[in-house]
Amino acid sequence: MKNGFDNEKYLKIQSEHIKERIAKFGDKLYLEFGGKLFDDYHASRVLPGFHPDSKLKMLMQLADYAEIVIVISAVDIEKNKIRGDLGITYDKDVLRLRDEFQKRGLMVGSVVITHYTGQQSAKAFRDKLKKLKIKAYYHYTIPGYPSNVPLIVSDEGFGKNDYIETSRPLVVITAPGPGSGKMATCLSQLYHENKRGIKAGYAKFETFPIWNLPLKHPVNIAYEAATADLNDVNMIDPWHLEAYGKTTVNYNRDIEIYPVLDAIFKGIYGKNPYKSPTDMGVNMAGLCIYDDDACREASNQEIIRRYYTALNQLVEGDGTEDEVDKIELLMQQAKITTDDRKVTIAAKERAAKSGLQCAAIELDDGTIITSETSPLLGTSAALLLNATKHLAGLDHNLKLIPKEMIEPIQNMKVSYLSGNNPRLHTDEVLVALAMLSNTDENCKKALEQLPKLNGCQVHSTVMLSEVDRKIFKKLGVNVTCEPVSKEKKSLIG
Repeated sequence: MKNGFDNEKYLKIQSEHIKERIAKFGDKLYLEFGGKLFDDYHASRVLPGFHPDSKLKMLMQLADYAEIVIVISAVDIEKNKIRGDLGITYDKDVLRLRDEFQKRGLMVGSVVITHYTGQQSAKAFRDKLKKLKIKAYYHYTIPGYPSNVPLIVSDEGFGKNDYIETSRPLVVITAPGPGSGKMATCLSQLYHENKRGIKAGYAKFETFPIWNLPLKHPVNIAYEAATADLNDVNMIDPWHLEAYGKTTVNYNRDIEIYPVLDAIFKGIYGKNPYKSPTDMGVNMAGLCIYDDDACREASNQEIIRRYYTALNQLVEGDGTEDEVDKIELLMQQAKITTDDRKVTIAAKERAAKSGLQCAAIELDDGTIITSETSPLLGTSAALLLNATKHLAGLDHNLKLIPKEMIEPIQNMKVSYLSGNNPRLHTDEVLVALAMLSNTDENCKKALEQLPKLNGCQVHSTVMLSEVDRKIFKKLGVNVTCEPVSKEKKSLIG
């Protein structure tokens, strides 16, 4: 993938801009951090050159200024809400996040349990935090939030919440996922700080949509595709346009909540330091794009990938037709189709000729490699072998793993593990390749090519098994699949 984003520039100017925002308010800045602080793979896909841990590295440059407060909703604790990408509950993720931040030298000051109404599970979690010597606070549900401003900005509203003790000028408010109450936590602290005579400010750090890119720029459209299940919509910020006569992009939730925030700021300070939702943001990512065409192409590919993901989820019963329809509309706005993904065309063409399940991968230099299922190997397993052979300069007809080694594995899968599919999956092929690499120079050469698959594109004419999906993810490969079950024809359309 051709790079188009200057990551070093981003780290430099983003940290400088946050320092400027701290100075603007005087004593303290509460920074609501949207999205993922690390492992931000969406950003790295649509802004090639952006490192998945860029935001974390940026914060590490501010380590002497910053402390982190992790927010979790009592409602999510009660429901045992799970992070889909990690498969762990939000309360466990709070502890994981704390450990990850501290390993990198960042101070984690405390944990705030929001939306608290006496839930026993939330009490138990707070007790657990105290045993671990982690400061924990309750923030309560406020009737009529966020509309009932007189109640919110009073001793019975924000004033009822625990005051979070902080010691650094930059307080980063983050959470395991959306809906945790990050913004309300920031505003509650502003109320308490103001009562104590401390000058504190609020800012918001959302990477997307990028405010100084056009509304229909593929980078911003890709964000809408990524949040199609949340019904987020990118919009021109009308408050910014009215105040400054300049067109900027924000998203519907921030624009809709701005009048309420305006009233809350005025209730706390007597005036609002911001004239628009865009004013509240501190994101400098748009200033670090140096190859717009590269970012446009990367974002178009992401939109197509999101479309295929939505189709697959619909087939599996985890998605909705509304989500599919929305991304189809976004593809029309971006003026792209699935045929703009080269591996899609290549995989379909081979499947049309062979009548078998097929897959294709686009390597870093643009080379397209294809594969098909066989009695010995699944499509994805065959694709990995074909791709690594090509990268190692080995003959395509060379059999890296001998048939007499594959057949005992197949027998074990069927006879002893009650499996229905004897073909080897990607993980089984890689284990076999690793074992053979000790004595076979060709296998060793092929195995050494795996890092070169990072960032490559793959398309399969059937939906992949969970194990194959996980292996491709670990290799950093971006995969799409036709919404077709391995056992059946297409289940939609």
